[in-house]
Amino acid sequence: MAIVPAIIVGVVAYFLISSFLGNEENRRKYHILKETKAQALPTRLAAYERLTLFLERIKPNSLLVRTSPENVSKAQYENMLVASIEQEYDHNIAQQIYVTDDCWNVVRAAKNSTIQKIRQIALSDKTQTADELRNLIINEFMDGRVPSETALSVVRKEVMELL
Repeated sequence: MAIVPAIIVGVVAYFLISSFLGNEENRRKYHILKETKAQALPTRLAAYERLTLFLERIKPNSLLVRTSPENVSKAQYENMLVASIEQEYDHNIAQQIYVTDDCWNVVRAAKNSTIQKIRQIALSDKTQTADELRNLIINEFMDGRVPSETALSVVRKEVMELL
C-alpha cells in the first residue's frame, strides 16, 4: 500500500522538476536572445545611418553640387552623375545584411529610379550641353518628389520600430 503514494509523489515531483527545468531553459534562451539583440542594435543603427547618408548624397541637389560639369560633354556629365551614384551604392552595399529586405529594396529602387530619371532627362532634346543638362535635372526634380525621399521615409520608419 505504501507504494502507490510513493509513485504518486514521484510522478508529481517528476512533472514539477520537468516544468521547472523547462522554464529555466526558456528563461536562459530569452536572456541570450535579449543580449544578442542588444549587441546587434548599434551595428544595425549604423547601417541605417549609412543608408540615410547614401540617400542624401544621391539626391540631385547634393549630387549636382559635388559633380560640376566643367569642360565635359553632356554625355560625359550624364555618365559622371551615374558613376557617382553607382560608386556610392557600391560603397554601401554591405549594409543590406543589417536592414530588412523591404528597406533594402526601397533603397535600391531609389537609386535605380534616380539613375533612370537622369538618363531620361539626358535624352531630352532640350539640352545640348552639360550645363543645360544640370539645370534641367534641377528643374525636373524640383517639380516632383525625389525618389530618395520615399526611401528615407522607409528608413526612418524602420529605425523608429527598432527603438
